[in-house]
Amino acid sequence: MSTTATRRPAKLELLELLAAIGTAQWRDFAAAAARYGLTSTQAKVLAQLDGPVPMRGLASLLACDASNVTGIVDRLEARGLVRREPEPRDRRVKNVVATEEGRETMRRVREEMQATHGALDTLDEVEGATLYALLERLRPAMERRAEV
Repeated sequence: MSTTATRRPAKLELLELLAAIGTAQWRDFAAAAARYGLTSTQAKVLAQLDGPVPMRGLASLLACDASNVTGIVDRLEARGLVRREPEPRDRRVKNVVATEEGRETMRRVREEMQATHGALDTLDEVEGATLYALLERLRPAMERRAEV
C-alpha cells in the first residue's frame, strides 16, 4: 500500500489534485465539443441547460458579462441547439432552453470524452461508488460558494 493512502493529505494537496483532474477533464470536454463545431464555452452553456435558464443566470454560471452570453446564445440558436423563451412570470426575462438537437449533441460530447471515460474505467465498482459519494458531499458546498 502506498504512503499516500495511509496518511491524510493536506488540503493544498487535495486542491492541486482536484485542479489537475478538473483541467484534464475540461481539455477532454473541449476536444469532444470541438468535434461538433462547438467552442468550449458554447458546450459549457449547453451542459448547463437541464431546464430553462435565464440569460443572467447563464452569465453568472459562466462568470461573465450578460452581453457576452447574448453572442454565445445567438450562435447556438442559429445552429438550432437552443431557443429563447419568455419567462412566464416576467416576460422581460428570456430563458434559454436546449432543443432536442442541443441535448443530443451534448449527450454525444459527453460520450466522446475518451480520456475521462478511460480514467473512470480504472476504478472498480466500489471505488467508483466511493468517488461518487465523496463528490456528492462536496458539491453542495462548492456550488453555494460559487453563487456568492
